[in-house]
Amino acid sequence: MFTDTENRLADTDSPETMVRKLRARLDKRDAKVQEWNSLYEGERPLKYASPEFSEQTGGLFDDFSDNWCKTVPDTLRERLAVVDFEGEDGTSDKEAMKAWKRTRADVEVGLAILDALVVARSHAMVWNPGGQSDITFVPAGQAIVDYVPGTRGVRRAGLRVWSDGSHEFATLFVRATAGSPAFVYRRQRTVNGGEWVTRTIGLRRSEQVDMVNPMGDEVPLVEIANRARLHGKPTSEIAQVAPLQDGVNTLWAHLFTAADFAALPQRVVLGMDRPTRDVVDPETGDIVDVENIPLGQYSKDRLLWLSKVGATIGQFSAADLNAYLQVISQCVRHIAAQTRTPPQYLLGEMANIAADALESAESGLVAKAVDKQLHFGADLREVMRLEALAAGDPARAASLAMGRVVWRDAQFRSVAQYADALTKYKAIGVPDEALWRMIPGVRPEQVEEWIRLRDAQAAAAAQAAATAFSSFGPKEDEGGDGEDDAEGEAA
Repeated sequence: MFTDTENRLADTDSPETMVRKLRARLDKRDAKVQEWNSLYEGERPLKYASPEFSEQTGGLFDDFSDNWCKTVPDTLRERLAVVDFEGEDGTSDKEAMKAWKRTRADVEVGLAILDALVVARSHAMVWNPGGQSDITFVPAGQAIVDYVPGTRGVRRAGLRVWSDGSHEFATLFVRATAGSPAFVYRRQRTVNGGEWVTRTIGLRRSEQVDMVNPMGDEVPLVEIANRARLHGKPTSEIAQVAPLQDGVNTLWAHLFTAADFAALPQRVVLGMDRPTRDVVDPETGDIVDVENIPLGQYSKDRLLWLSKVGATIGQFSAADLNAYLQVISQCVRHIAAQTRTPPQYLLGEMANIAADALESAESGLVAKAVDKQLHFGADLREVMRLEALAAGDPARAASLAMGRVVWRDAQFRSVAQYADALTKYKAIGVPDEALWRMIPGVRPEQVEEWIRLRDAQAAAAAQAAATAFSSFGPKEDEGGDGEDDAEGEAA
């Protein structure tokens, strides 16, 4: 639900006003995007350490992070691999797959999904430069989509921004309204701010600054959102991990500090003044001062004289380091439970686990991945619908809109498990083509090649059988008719 009333678009806004409002929304998102990016990269300062502890350790732990904020989204993204796009009739759309590979979308879609998991959203822009469709995935901080009020998915406008270091550029896509066609506006401003003005830098001679959208009544910018609730905004998968991540980092810092003191036990000398030594003037040989002897030297030399009668040595008891480890382990277990990440991914506790037990441990992650496939699939299906329109094929676009995205099986199984399952499907009459498509990692073109090879093999077998029949079939009767034979036998 959009609540930023100050930057709400109006149909009467000028292009410059729309760019300014949408850019302001991007700026408001930037703080959270930067925070989540920092968490994913492990760049997180100690949050729960006391001022006294920070003063004592200085910047010793500034670059340390036991980073679970990277493991959680990475584990989920591994289960989200696009295999194919099917039309309304359930068959593979070969043209869609060609465009998918030609634009490197098959590679970059994984990055776009990872960005959506980490910072709540990413974007895809579809365009047709030179009459050929193009798909470009855009980070969250460089694009924004505005929706028609009262709807959840009808795009009204979209903004794409980037910078060359001296100027900031913006391309605004606006949906058609009553009496006005869909338009594309190009604007620019200096990087230190200022007003948005008509773009004059970086345009080719053939390019128009403002033009009717060649994509028709479409905003060619699609938000790939990590959805959470019906009325809520897209959210990051690491938002709920961050507090526990801060606690784990601080506990490790305390543990390392305690371990340092345990390695060099803290001792105290009782009943004796601090040892000193005379400072002698090298020229006169006179004692000019008395200075304390650095106590660290005694620890280094492992030697100490106690010259005063009754002096003794005491030692502070070391902290129990196992207590820190138990709390850290409990925090990691909470992360696993809250994010439905299997324990073996976080704790490394996997030894002699039965296949059924392993499948049960991953059931939560698999269910979560299947749910993400549903939502991300709707966004990617819209991307490919726009690609078909950009390619000038509205019939294919309509078919893709009613089709589906085929994902790799979210449940990782062994080869033996897949073979057993496919054999059982075969026994109840599932066609070979359908079984081949169930094999993980098998591309649609591989299935097509297998079908061709099977048909060629069947044709070759039929030809060989026909040749054999013609060469070794029944021979003509060479002994005359049957009546003569009978008479001969009678005689």
